[in-house]
Amino acid sequence: MKKENAISNKKFVVIGGGTGTFSVLSGLKKYTDHITAIVTMADSGGSAKKERDEWGLLPSSDVRKSLIALSNGSSGDSLLLRKLFQYRYSEGRGIRGMSFGNLFLVALTKLLGSQEKAIEKAGDILKIRGRVLPVSFDKVDLVAKYENGSTVVGEHFIDDPKDNGKVKITQLATKPRTKITNEAKKAILESDVIIIGPGGFYTTILANFAVSGVKEAIMQSRSQKIFILNLMTEYGQTYEFSASTFIKELDKYLPVTSLDFVFANNAHIPDDVLKKYRKYHAIPVLNDLPKKIPFKLVSADLLSSQKIAMEKGDTLKRSLIRHDPEKIVSLCIKLLT
Repeated sequence: MKKENAISNKKFVVIGGGTGTFSVLSGLKKYTDHITAIVTMADSGGSAKKERDEWGLLPSSDVRKSLIALSNGSSGDSLLLRKLFQYRYSEGRGIRGMSFGNLFLVALTKLLGSQEKAIEKAGDILKIRGRVLPVSFDKVDLVAKYENGSTVVGEHFIDDPKDNGKVKITQLATKPRTKITNEAKKAILESDVIIIGPGGFYTTILANFAVSGVKEAIMQSRSQKIFILNLMTEYGQTYEFSASTFIKELDKYLPVTSLDFVFANNAHIPDDVLKKYRKYHAIPVLNDLPKKIPFKLVSADLLSSQKIAMEKGDTLKRSLIRHDPEKIVSLCIKLLT
């Protein structure tokens, strides 16, 4: 069976946001258009702060990244439009650090009267293969409680802690409480495959599970469920986490007995990259999962050879390495067909 046909009829739901979800979506779109990206809307740093505070809108960075990942076309006007949505302003006091795609979504929301319509229309303009759905349309903040008794409010402050990023998060919630949209819930229930991660573990992945109804919908779904482990730990979120720590923490928000597969990278990360990561107190995620686990562990080379360059004007901390989209999809095809 050809790769193009192996998964073309399966309905995929990818839960997360950010660059991790971008990699998964970029790979999947080559083989199917039955893709739904469900993304968190709890960002509070960078351009998200301006969108929330000045324009009273929900942050759209994760939406924008997923739209770009699913955009169809790599030449001519399609490629130019994709690059335009990715363009980040490096000058100007008011818009420095913001991307054109975010500003476009703000303007489109004002014209159409709702972010829901704006996201759908932007998808049409970019000719995306699939759709992008916010997990909720309520304005919320992430709230993290830590093992030392402290509480931090706001995704940006959780992701980039002011104090000790070694202290572990013990609980994640939203303020105020919010619930999954009917459309996102329906997509999960009707899916054939659900892929969770990779990405910022608490601020991108579990931020979706802090939304009421997400866990229940996934557990009710008869789909095959995949969790993709991160390549590196992250100071402030997953300091010194191993694979078993990730699984233990995920189990608090989604019973890991409901998982079918867990993907773990086994490729060596270049020494020069590791040296850079050490400055951020980050190390590769060690695969220390025991033999007796309720899911199938798939250990494989998931590392992209692409070198990630810092965007001019970008003020936020970004990952230096990524998962390879084609390697992820190849595994999915091998396991799901």
